[in-house]
Amino acid sequence: MSSPSITSLSFGQHQTGFGIGESQPRLSWRFTTNEQTCQDWEQTAYDIEIAQHFSLAPETHHVKSPSSVLVPWPSQPLKSRDIAHARVRAYGGPNSAPTEWSNWNTVECGLLHREDWTAHAITRNVKQPEGPLRPIRFRKTFTVPFAKLQQARLYITSLGVFQAYINGVPVGDHCMAPGWTSYHHRLNYEVFDVASLLHENESDTIAVEVAEGWYATRLGFHGGRRFIYGDEMALIAQLEIQSENGDQFTIASDSTWKSHNSAIVSSEIYDGEVYDAIDEQDGWHSQTFALESTWDTTRELVFPSAELVAPNAPPLRVTEVVKPIQIITTPSGKKIVDFGQNLVGRVRISKLAVTRGANVILTHAEVLEYEELGTRPLRLAKCSDKIISAGDEIDWAPRFSFHGFRYVQIDGWNPDSNNIVADVMHTDLSRTDERLGWTGDIQVFAPSASFLYNTSGMLGDWLKDLSAEQLQNPNAIPPFVIPNVIPEEAWPSFPQAIWDDVTILLPWALYQNYGDIDLLRRQYPSMIGWLDLGVQRGPDRLWDDTLFQLGDWLDPTAPPDQPGNARTDGTLVADAYLVHVTKVIAEISSMIGEEAKASRYETEYRSLKSRFQTKYVTPEGWLVGDTQTALSLALVFNLLDDPKQASAAGTRLARLVRKSKFQVSTGFAGTPVITHALTKAGYPQLAYRMLQEKSCPSWMYPITMGATTIWERWDSMLPDGSINPGEMTSFNHYALGSIINWLHKTVAGVSPLKPGWRHILIQPVPGGTVTSAEAIYETSYGRLECRWEVDQDGEFHLEVLVPPNSRAKVILPSQTGEEEEEEEEDAKWIGSGNYSFTKPFDSQAGWPPKALVPPMFEPEDSFV
Repeated sequence: MSSPSITSLSFGQHQTGFGIGESQPRLSWRFTTNEQTCQDWEQTAYDIEIAQHFSLAPETHHVKSPSSVLVPWPSQPLKSRDIAHARVRAYGGPNSAPTEWSNWNTVECGLLHREDWTAHAITRNVKQPEGPLRPIRFRKTFTVPFAKLQQARLYITSLGVFQAYINGVPVGDHCMAPGWTSYHHRLNYEVFDVASLLHENESDTIAVEVAEGWYATRLGFHGGRRFIYGDEMALIAQLEIQSENGDQFTIASDSTWKSHNSAIVSSEIYDGEVYDAIDEQDGWHSQTFALESTWDTTRELVFPSAELVAPNAPPLRVTEVVKPIQIITTPSGKKIVDFGQNLVGRVRISKLAVTRGANVILTHAEVLEYEELGTRPLRLAKCSDKIISAGDEIDWAPRFSFHGFRYVQIDGWNPDSNNIVADVMHTDLSRTDERLGWTGDIQVFAPSASFLYNTSGMLGDWLKDLSAEQLQNPNAIPPFVIPNVIPEEAWPSFPQAIWDDVTILLPWALYQNYGDIDLLRRQYPSMIGWLDLGVQRGPDRLWDDTLFQLGDWLDPTAPPDQPGNARTDGTLVADAYLVHVTKVIAEISSMIGEEAKASRYETEYRSLKSRFQTKYVTPEGWLVGDTQTALSLALVFNLLDDPKQASAAGTRLARLVRKSKFQVSTGFAGTPVITHALTKAGYPQLAYRMLQEKSCPSWMYPITMGATTIWERWDSMLPDGSINPGEMTSFNHYALGSIINWLHKTVAGVSPLKPGWRHILIQPVPGGTVTSAEAIYETSYGRLECRWEVDQDGEFHLEVLVPPNSRAKVILPSQTGEEEEEEEEDAKWIGSGNYSFTKPFDSQAGWPPKALVPPMFEPEDSFV
């Protein structure tokens, strides 16, 4: 039997390992094989070689272990700036034969300690009196005192967002660096390899432009407020250069640097960017710039008290360029560019030429309303960019702002589809237009997001901000948004189920996908702080029912101006979540060795569950309130111990779904779980029927209205083409898209049996008019593939690729609908490799097969 190949070696949860912020990064490697003979391969041991310098013999570490994900660093801890090279090979198969060595991969530490920073925070010599703050440009010209450079590293951050240049060349491809964190607690810095940009035997120039970003701009409700984190932008830059013989030279930001106003007049998150080409100083970032003597000095600020951290999250980049599909002339005569896709990013124009002093204004929106630009959902945000022309032809794009849009109205210039494009900007997470990090949204969407993208670094870093802000509250109550920009007077802090349960459920979701138990240990104080101190309990230890709960937020029946007016009682929703998170924290406590707490939480869970049943569940299995959300939560969270009650609840849920004519009848709490609840109760066909309903409210309705992204409300746009009259209406909002988790788990049929995907469940459930499905997922072990189809003769065909060092449990669809009885008979454990399965359906049944049609399937339930 052949051995697999090791395709990648990675360090911790960091995307590249360059500029990593930890001294003992854990190692992970993935396998691949295209050979049919590499079946049932599992690792038994591994070798890791670590080399500080290739001229020296590497350390070799042999470990007997099946683990290939997040294994401990085997060598001495690294220090700031240390570089190490690593490679790995694994042993496995019947003869424990070794694989080939992986390629060498390099890890390099950033600046791990505060004392490593010699740079000062610098700003303009005169403080700007009010906002918006005009961006600042900085310059420093220097000569390296030696030749034969070996390496050069730029460590850089800002109070604001920055773009750096060396000798006129942009440093890196990052946008809006260093990103948004809880600046009072944590400030990201970036590390760049800039050796190739420096000159030998002549002068060099480092130049940096800094804008407000999230640091000083207005953010939050009712127009927002400015200077939440500070009222002065600043630069912190440290360029360290080393020669081949070990000589060191450092250029650090200080009062000797020069500064000047940018030609960008203002640049804000909500309002966009204003660029005055008349004020431009060409070549300001190059070493040949002749006007440096006219620039001002700089002023040193107190160094930030926040921890400077190297992020695990990947940076924001331009990831795609979209061309317009048409240019529209509206009934009022406006010119609107349609890019055909709702996106987040910026417009880029080439060869823009208008008369000197003329203004070109670009206004962005997600939709059209009555054939004109639909700007009302923008509320108090301008979402516009302005160029003041110098009369010369220029290429232009905003540098420090972005927008959510599909349509751009252009005033002052006649657009040409050949010289205008949209740059899509996002991280490795998702294309979303979230202006604030709402805790409830990511809590419900995290399982979906973590399948679509590798969210371990991004959401792991976000959880650090969550902990920092939450634990400064004496009752450990998290803010509603992280980083928090909502003042107490705008939205007073009070505990909330679902939203604040993110403290427990997001780490748990990340653990399910990536198997990182250290994340659970790190977040444990945040978890127990919320559960022990934050939850406001009543006499029965469930939630205090006098406290307002957002609950099943955005129920489809909620009036536009009352999004919290749901059919399901908010306290019932909160109590269901409380029972669930108590069970989860009991499991987490046991896994990380907190046995006393595990026992306490397990006892508490059983008690709360019993009280929930007494309070809300009838002997027949119906729930108080009798709503789809209530029944779905009870089924998915296993709140019904009696099998007869659970069966009755499933039957009642199915009846309510039919009664609603398969339109969505759930909000924030019920929507992520209802299709899972129907499937668990034995009614997957009703879940398919709901999925494929097209009338409003439904998942398909926005598509019939031309949507290319998930909306915030089921009816963000009304059937007549007008925008929902509610003030809170977004057309790019991921939370209700959590249905995709059901598509992955049930339709495609893939989910982790154990955290981290080493053990996989393959259990597709065909239905609806869907006759084929496919899922491809890069697990931490390698590539997982699952595809199935039902042919015209009613035969079910399944093909599976399981990555090496993994196993899968395959359960083929039942013909009789008695899933529980047939599960063990149809279940088969398989190891790594390629597999094919075929199983007949009733060829006379058509599609869907009669055997899969649930009881009481009424004529109007037809999928045709």
